[in-house]
Amino acid sequence: MIYREIDALIKYAEKNLLLPKKNADFVRNNIFRLLGLDAYPGNGEGVGEVLDETPEKLLDAFVSACTADGLFSPDEAGCYCDAVMGELMLSPKDVQDIFEKKREEEGSEAALSWFYDYSVKGDYVKKAVLDKNPRFASQGLIITINKAKPEFRDPKKAVSGNSTKTGYPKCNICHENEGFAGRSKRTLRTIDITLGGEPWFWQYSPYGYFREHGIAVNYTHTPMYIDRGTFTRLMDFVDMFPAYFIGCNAPLERIGGSVLAHDHYQGGGEILPMHKAGATYILRSPKYPDAVVEVLDWPGTVLRIVSKSRQDIEEIGESIRAKWVAYEDRALGIIPQDEKGVHNAISPTVVKTQHGYEMSIILRSNITSEQYPDGIFHAHPEYHMIKKESIGLIEAQGLFILPGRLERELGEIEVLIAEGKPLPETLQDFKLVYDDVVKRVGSTSDMGMVKAAMREELGAICNAILENTAVFKDKRQTVAFMNDLGFAL
Repeated sequence: MIYREIDALIKYAEKNLLLPKKNADFVRNNIFRLLGLDAYPGNGEGVGEVLDETPEKLLDAFVSACTADGLFSPDEAGCYCDAVMGELMLSPKDVQDIFEKKREEEGSEAALSWFYDYSVKGDYVKKAVLDKNPRFASQGLIITINKAKPEFRDPKKAVSGNSTKTGYPKCNICHENEGFAGRSKRTLRTIDITLGGEPWFWQYSPYGYFREHGIAVNYTHTPMYIDRGTFTRLMDFVDMFPAYFIGCNAPLERIGGSVLAHDHYQGGGEILPMHKAGATYILRSPKYPDAVVEVLDWPGTVLRIVSKSRQDIEEIGESIRAKWVAYEDRALGIIPQDEKGVHNAISPTVVKTQHGYEMSIILRSNITSEQYPDGIFHAHPEYHMIKKESIGLIEAQGLFILPGRLERELGEIEVLIAEGKPLPETLQDFKLVYDDVVKRVGSTSDMGMVKAAMREELGAICNAILENTAVFKDKRQTVAFMNDLGFAL
């Protein structure tokens, strides 16, 4: 049985992963070596045409056969699948060569589409798992429930970048992870790119939150930081890949990403809700006649610079960054630095449109207080049952990644509401949610109405969380901030 499953994977790779027939015996023998097999009773001819476009079913059959024969335990299945798929895939150099050829002949969008598809077919991007995550639009936002990964609640891990005791690779996004068995990265493939004249690389996220979600990573293991060069590199990226957006998390605990120890950006092929937001105010400066700065109609505090001039974008972006990192208004709770460190930072994100470059700059602060020990400008405690994790770049742009536990917890609450039952003690943390949904639906027993009301409630809470993150609660305060930089209505 195991030989048939290996042969099926070989045929799958020939069809989907560009495995040359010349290499089939060589790769099959490598898989035998991994499994401790020293004989082969077949010749591959007993396997019919493999129609699968992704490897999940074939890998399930492979694992079942191997565990039945005692070749490895169920707990080891993930490592063995990673090793086998790594053998079946093209080398990093071959992937890079095909990508560059497609980019030259068919354009960057076609090249990226091919690379993403290859990452899915190679089982690095767990698309089958991601497709099971609930996802819906609500109150102008996109809400997802992440069943694929555990809830992330320790901001200290972000500073270390999830580093290992061995120090190799230094963190979980270093380039040395490509093919590294110690972290089940045998299927990872990356594409070399140049940003700001420096070597970076692009890879897709195995558990992406949106369409073609990936990261651009500095080849050098250096902590995340933002300066004028960041704006240059972000615009280099969208010049290279205009179908994608790209952005940088604020390099601070509690409001930044899950890896702050290694400089990287996030982007992909989906237009997020913030990108579509209109402007409450449009500001101009005589110094930059070909640029405008928009104060976004958005729950967070966001400024969007629009110009066809890269130099204008860089200069305006740097003036905003420099002012914000030193900005203080104790009446609003904004303290740029104290004995605990730096607290003000920005999250820039860029898209390229018919208007030129659109760089949105999100003003962020991770300052804490006795009342708000997790952050004054973080999700407030009444919303922690829904979202206590960092509100990073992706959420700040309107795509919320909520913990997987909510599928069960909110499902139980929906049943209680439809049946007209009170909230039990075990779910009292959700009293706000329960009460609000009951107000929305009244005494209905229609489960469809209850579920729709719950989705609206989640959208309302996520909007409220974004309002919590706003450093200026009044858009006129944002205008005043820009007035000091020479921009006016």
